[in-house]
Amino acid sequence: MNKMYFTEEHEFFRKSFQDFLQKEVVPHIEKWEKTGHIERFIWEKFGEMGYFGIFQPEEYGGMDLDLFYTVIFLEELQKVNSGGFAAAMWAHAYLAMTHLKKEANHEQKEKYLAPSITGEKIGCLCITEPFGGSDVSGMRSTAVKKGDYYILNGSKTFITNGIYSDYLIVAAKTAPELGNKGISIFVVDRDAKGVSATKLDKLGWRASDTGEIAFDNVEIPLGNLLGEENAGFPYIMQHFALERLIMGVNAHARSEFALEYTIQYMKDRFAFGKSISKFQALRHRVAQIASEIEVCKTFNYVTAKRLNDGEYVVKEATMSKLISTKVADEVMTECLQFLGGYGYMEDYPLARLLRDSRLGPIGGGTSEILREIIAKMVIEGKEYKPAT
Repeated sequence: MNKMYFTEEHEFFRKSFQDFLQKEVVPHIEKWEKTGHIERFIWEKFGEMGYFGIFQPEEYGGMDLDLFYTVIFLEELQKVNSGGFAAAMWAHAYLAMTHLKKEANHEQKEKYLAPSITGEKIGCLCITEPFGGSDVSGMRSTAVKKGDYYILNGSKTFITNGIYSDYLIVAAKTAPELGNKGISIFVVDRDAKGVSATKLDKLGWRASDTGEIAFDNVEIPLGNLLGEENAGFPYIMQHFALERLIMGVNAHARSEFALEYTIQYMKDRFAFGKSISKFQALRHRVAQIASEIEVCKTFNYVTAKRLNDGEYVVKEATMSKLISTKVADEVMTECLQFLGGYGYMEDYPLARLLRDSRLGPIGGGTSEILREIIAKMVIEGKEYKPAT
């Protein structure tokens, strides 16, 4: 299957990225997991190597490569066994920077996108609110035009890179009376007066900084509006296809990583005079989860190919996230069980994998919301089209 989607150049990139992660990232993971703060130097090294620019335009320092370089980027990040570190990297590169890439004008891209590619600036995407969750259209944050500024008030929560980022991509209602047709997107500087953030304590993804952010009469220059006023909701919706596929790919990759580790453990672990990999009850469970992982990966690759070819794969990307994250959680539970008491120990990777994986069915749209989206498309024939 690899030859269907990955060229020799892709595989060279994979090997070089693996080597980079082992040398520059893995030695620091335990410290970042404990502190919840990914040090600045690694962002700059990612930028120096071009990793933040693989899916970005050459005009601003990117490489504009096909989507399967992104797939490799995501898959290999899962193998450092820190969902938080991986999330911080891809949330910057594929959430915040995607809005800059698609909606920002030239001046905005020069100011924010170009330094994001080099790792000089870190971004975060602020959509979810304390009272809204997956209900994007129900957001309460407002941005009222006043002279040369929009006055932003409201709050956001569960924001990856929400504490240490340099700028924030923020969704707020500029015409509340229009409901979801009155939402706009802005880029807001971290040091703007009235912006404050509180760090959240999480079950997993501990290396990443997740924040609740408050906006108190923040003055946003009119020039910081991204795209058209009141067009924010369709902008957000059209990017969900990529975000959900990213989370689907992350899920199959961490599942593979967990299973590979577990199989080696089972081969090395002896009980009742033989390797536990020889016990049929365990072997057949491994066969089952290996099959489910492979089905998810195959579907995700097909969906990535279609997205790369310009198709709007919102249904398939939604299915990808729904099923792949469900399978990943089941894989972590099974693999931890195969390790017995050692699986429950923090010295072994499954404990963290289990915690980190649990966010999959929640973040980026809960599985409950995804099922309803799919139901509308499958049962009622609803069609979603890209905004631009």
